[in-house]
This record gives sequence, structure tokens and C-alpha cells, in this order.
Amino acid sequence: MKIRGHSQMSEAFLTGAILAVIGGYLDAYTYIARGQVFANAQTGNVMFLAMNIACGDIMKALFYVPPIIAFVLGILIAEQIKKRMDGGRLHWRQYVLLLELAVIIIVSFLPHGKVMGIKYDTIANVMISFTCSLQVQSFRKIRGILCATTMCTGNLRSGTEALSTAIFAKDKESLHKAGKFYAIVLFFIIGAVISTFVTTAFSEKSVIFCGAGLVAVILLMFAEPPHAEST
Repeated sequence: MKIRGHSQMSEAFLTGAILAVIGGYLDAYTYIARGQVFANAQTGNVMFLAMNIACGDIMKALFYVPPIIAFVLGILIAEQIKKRMDGGRLHWRQYVLLLELAVIIIVSFLPHGKVMGIKYDTIANVMISFTCSLQVQSFRKIRGILCATTMCTGNLRSGTEALSTAIFAKDKESLHKAGKFYAIVLFFIIGAVISTFVTTAFSEKSVIFCGAGLVAVILLMFAEPPHAEST
């Protein structure tokens, strides 16, 4: 079944909600199970990099460099998938999700810590950062509004801006818009909460549970969307 342009579900709210849960899950996962690294938004990693450089701990600072590089690489690859796979048998975003799923499966088999001199947590963090950048670059809108599913700062800003307009300009449409932003932040939090319990129980293997969400979104994109949610 060909899914092109308007006939796909990449902007549906349900799609964004599931991806936000995955985003929150992965951020908590890398922090709890993979050495306290934030794989989604790179601000935290840049901060830790700078702080360790200032403290003279260059080796620890270097620990935060690979996820940042991987995030940049993911953006570049997502753009290439869009250019090369657009109009294919599947929607190009489905190819992105399949790549993300493959990486998640590989990460689930990587052991925790250092084994025979190999720092597997660093490798896992690099791979998770890569998948998160694929997701944030490929899924940028929910029902027509610019929205991120792997981080919260921008959504909080945009949601509060819309809320301000709703209150002071008495604009009902802005109120609905604010609700969408805050809802995505809530789903991100839900994902992080779930991850905290699951990762505590299953450690590095727990990342595999994200696979179910990714498969759900891949299948969801085969559905015919309502006209209001078309891209």
C-alpha cells in the first residue's frame, strides 16, 4: 500500500502521543541504565561536557561527545532518507521508524558497563542519540503545529505562548493549541515514568519495550487519516 503526501498519519495526535512516550522512555533509559547521559535533547550533554572541561576532567568530558555527534549524524541521515525514499512503497517516515527499531533492538543486546575494554554504555548512548535525532527531525508536526516528541522545552514555551494568547485575547483556538502542546509534554512524562520502573527492573534490556511503540506507529501510518490531520 502506497502512503504518500496527504494519505498518511505522521501528523495524527495519536502518532505524536506514542512517539512522545517513546521519547520520554528513552531519555530516562539512557540516564538510568547507560551512565547518566541524556540522549534526546543534547543541551544536557553539552552542559556536562562544558562542566567537565572546566573541572579539568577531559576524559569524562569526552564521554559526552559521541552522543552529540550521533545526534547531528541522525539529522543528516533523516534528511537523506526523506530525499531518496519519498514516494516509495512505504512513506519515508516509515523507513525512518524501521531504522530506529533496528537500532533499538541492537541496543537491547549491548551489555551494561565495560566488557573486555569496550565501553558498551557509550556505544548504546550514541545509538540512542542517533535514533532520537531521526525521530525529532522526521516527526515535527502534530495536527499542523510544530512540536517535538523527544524533548519538552520547546513544547512548554509554545504551549505557554498559546495559553497566554488564549487568556488575554480570549482565543479558543489558541487554548486548543496549548492543550496539544501540554498533552505531548504529559505523554513524554508518562514515558519517563514507565521507563523508570521498567528500566529499574530490567536494566539495559528494557529498551526493547520501545519496539512495541515503534511498530504501533509504523502500522498506524497505514491507516487513512481524517482530513483534518492530513499532511
